[in-house]
Amino acid sequence: MKQLLAASLLVLLSACASSPDYDYDKSVNFTEYKTFAWFPNATLAKGATNYQISELMERRVRQAISDELTAKGMTFTDAANADILVNYHASVESKVDVDTFSTGYSARWDYWGISHNVQTTTREYKVGTLVVDVIDKASNQLVWRAANEGRLKKNQTPEERTAAVQESVAEILSHYPPQAQ
Repeated sequence: MKQLLAASLLVLLSACASSPDYDYDKSVNFTEYKTFAWFPNATLAKGATNYQISELMERRVRQAISDELTAKGMTFTDAANADILVNYHASVESKVDVDTFSTGYSARWDYWGISHNVQTTTREYKVGTLVVDVIDKASNQLVWRAANEGRLKKNQTPEERTAAVQESVAEILSHYPPQAQ
């Protein structure tokens, strides 16, 4: 019984997982890009009000983006010599989940009446969105953008936070470079 419950929960969570949203300029030949650098003043922490967006998280995001692009054959260089500039930013929003369900119906015939019981529960949670932009250095134009959102968890270890960032960045950059369609 426990295995069935665990398997059902896993299937439900998989169905709820969101895939990154991405967009790009179809006129760009992404195979020409070989080097990357950070967009000047790229930062997560500027103006952030959520404690989870910090300089520690910033280093994790930069490392994850750098690792993913390097694995795709790109080379990190200084901004003056880069083909593309990479920018990133994050936001945190509060969301509310509301569930309403019927807990029962009853009818009594010995005296008149029908009852209907309804229960409503609400839960507030935080959702973080990480956005990664790719800017063509020569034209200074945005050529690719992707975002991924996910529920923020509290009380994670540094290792768990690093793994979550690496997974999110890998999902985002799984669509870079875009494949010709």
